[in-house]
Amino acid sequence: MTTINREPEVQFVSVFGAGPNGGNPAPIVIDAAGMTDADMQKVARTYGHESGFVLLPPAGSDDDFEFRFWVPNHEMSMCGHATVGTVWLLHELGKLHKDRLSILTRSGRVHARIGVSADRDISVEVSQPAGVIEPLPDAARSADEILEVLGIDKDSLAPFPIQNARTSRIKTLIPLKSAAILDGLKPDFAKIEQLCNRIDSTGLYPYAVVDRDAQIIDARQFPSSSGYPEDAATGIAASALSFGLLANGIVEASERLITIRQGRAMQRPSAIHIRFSFDGTVPNGCWLGGAVQRTECETIA
Repeated sequence: MTTINREPEVQFVSVFGAGPNGGNPAPIVIDAAGMTDADMQKVARTYGHESGFVLLPPAGSDDDFEFRFWVPNHEMSMCGHATVGTVWLLHELGKLHKDRLSILTRSGRVHARIGVSADRDISVEVSQPAGVIEPLPDAARSADEILEVLGIDKDSLAPFPIQNARTSRIKTLIPLKSAAILDGLKPDFAKIEQLCNRIDSTGLYPYAVVDRDAQIIDARQFPSSSGYPEDAATGIAASALSFGLLANGIVEASERLITIRQGRAMQRPSAIHIRFSFDGTVPNGCWLGGAVQRTECETIA
């Protein structure tokens, strides 16, 4: 690949915001042609956030774009909030000429759909495949280690199993009794990567059911090795959680909105919206979306 001979133009969006200073920031490079892996990783390291890069699809592909994603420590196969934010930004810049897109990512093909309200507000939803829910390897030992890393005991758990779940990446779902317990977590971050490697996970995703009837869930994401300790909003984890909630009978097998709230403990309130998609009566995936807005350059201190 040819080495880039110019500084990339980086633009910034905040995705899934649900209040002042809310959402997960995403540096985006709309024209990443010629960027090397090192160039892309440098952007992620400079700003300290998951970053998105737009490329033309490979020759002969039926896709509209190829997206790549980097965190400070490595490339990500898929990033929900950066995908939503990048599609939104492409539309905002007048670079889209249709409202349905096919996007190639390292985790496979995803689809995006764009809506524009009467007030000209842009909404973007991105597809994820059906979730896979699995028990923890060496479940009893793993559960004990998770509780130790999170600094809680079994009395803090809600009466649902700790599970691994994935749509694009495996997240470990940890049910807690209350949002207060969730907000009070003080993990031992130094032990998370080793634990996640042992249980085949890319992050711990503790959650608490806030309003079962309204399908509102609070969650926090502690990634295993991204280069920062916590995410303000995580679309891929929220998608995986939605299928975990479905497997445990907490949400309906319907197109009703599921709201996953995140980021409050970081003073970055966020809300991820999930809707199941169906093949007949069986969920065959989901759509994830939420608010997007432009923002100024942000870095993690």
